[in-house]
Amino acid sequence: MKRNKLTTWVAMAMVAGIAVGYLCNTLAPDAATAKEIASYFSIFTDIFLRLIKMIIAPLVFGTLVAGLAGMGDAKAVGRIGGRALAWFIGASLCSLLIGLVMANVLRPGDSVGVPLPEIGTATNLKTAALNLKDFITHVFPKSIFDSMAHNEILQILVFALFFGLALGKLQNGAGNSLLKSMDDLVHVMLQVTDYVMRFAPVGVFAAVASVITTQGLGILLVYGKYMASFFLALAVLWLLLITAGYFVLGKEVFRLIKLIRGPMLIGFSTATSESAYPKLMEQLEKFGIKDRVTGFVLPLGYSFNLDGSMMYTAFAALFISQAYDIPLTLGQQITMLMVLMVSSKGIAGVPRASLVVVAAVLPMFGLPEAGLLLVMGVDHFLDMGRTVTNVLGNAIATAVVAKWENAIDPVSDELAESDEALPLPEPIPAARIA
Repeated sequence: MKRNKLTTWVAMAMVAGIAVGYLCNTLAPDAATAKEIASYFSIFTDIFLRLIKMIIAPLVFGTLVAGLAGMGDAKAVGRIGGRALAWFIGASLCSLLIGLVMANVLRPGDSVGVPLPEIGTATNLKTAALNLKDFITHVFPKSIFDSMAHNEILQILVFALFFGLALGKLQNGAGNSLLKSMDDLVHVMLQVTDYVMRFAPVGVFAAVASVITTQGLGILLVYGKYMASFFLALAVLWLLLITAGYFVLGKEVFRLIKLIRGPMLIGFSTATSESAYPKLMEQLEKFGIKDRVTGFVLPLGYSFNLDGSMMYTAFAALFISQAYDIPLTLGQQITMLMVLMVSSKGIAGVPRASLVVVAAVLPMFGLPEAGLLLVMGVDHFLDMGRTVTNVLGNAIATAVVAKWENAIDPVSDELAESDEALPLPEPIPAARIA
């Protein structure tokens, strides 16, 4: 059996995308032509991301309902949710704290080598989209069909919570056939996921080629200190997450990391966590985590456990403070950390979410929103780092909660190390459901 086939193809596609993008950027006579060439690459990226979005809603709904109905106990759901949220809050605080500390130690904003934008310059970021009151209201769906149409994962989770618990209550009677249908839906969607993932190398190649064609590799040198500082801070966060995972999972945390290389690479190269979601769910199943835990904790993590994105909000805010030489006291920085802790919980589903959070927080501390224009040119490259960290953080969080719940089954080494699709189990017979 060929192992790690998808990871190999995605890595090759990313390298090829860098080479082709650099060639196109070099040969393009002007920026407008480079942008036009990049738009053709983006066609394939958009197709891949559309295919991913096509499967997320039914996959999330099916796995959640099947898992919750299998629990059949509201207390178990509350216990798992409470443990997950406790981990998310702890990870969020650590992420923000690392961002603040590393920005103070490395000081990437000192002596910025590019002209500073005028303080009153508009960024055109819709900070009004970030509103905690509206976010809390938005969590609860008006229509499950509308939520699925817009891939509102948190709304799907809320509906699936009610639906799954109700189905579990009725599974010995009227819910028999429906529970079997939900189980069948999960199997079908896993097979569809396998088909869609075969297009991943093409989507990755196009995504990387597109951004390199428009931005070029030269921009990486201009912002070298800022980017190097940020990725070093991410490395510290990775070390912390893996260490925390090690205390709960032991050496199994390294097998987990080996398993999720594919999803992490897909997330890194496309700079979107959504692209990694279906494959990540599949790999967590290979790790041995039961569907009822993965189906509940992972969607929750995609809304509340964005470790890389949260760290970036603190890091970017202090970078702007340093670039404009507007120092913040220790008390102000701690206050900022608390504000970011609360405001960042509304970033799920907001376009360019991390930048929007920073733009909303900056005026509270007398910092110019225009400072974000400094980093927008390299934001895609930074987003790649944020995304892969989000994927890692959610994988470890799901595995930790599963360990606490004794919901990890042993898996054979041959199956665990393969990037091939899992063999689909037989549907649950009606007699077993009853």
